[in-house]
Amino acid sequence: QVQLVESGGGLVQPGGSLRLSCAASGSILSIYVMGWYRQAPGKQRELVATSGGSTNYADSVKGRFTISRDNAKNTVYLQMNSLKPEDTAVYYCNADIRNYALRSSVYWGQGTQVTVSS
Repeated sequence: QVQLVESGGGLVQPGGSLRLSCAASGSILSIYVMGWYRQAPGKQRELVATSGGSTNYADSVKGRFTISRDNAKNTVYLQMNSLKPEDTAVYYCNADIRNYALRSSVYWGQGTQVTVSS
């Protein structure tokens, strides 16, 4: 089995920074795409950033958020700077993983709360 475990969420003032981490563990042969999504109360889950052959960002976070990966640790990070109240959401890690049986599946983490408020 595969697990994604997120960490790094919390409460921060507007203009502040947070760094989220997501570590994948288990039966992992390779990881193609890793990314972050978020879901605010009453809204649909939306893409924040992905990292595969290239990196992609939602327009709302471009220039403020940076996604990076440590492939040796099967870990993806999201550095969030200049945070705004509208960034408040539960942030979910996502990964497209191939296991040793050569089967690929998409996995989700449990989510970590990010609250931007004064």
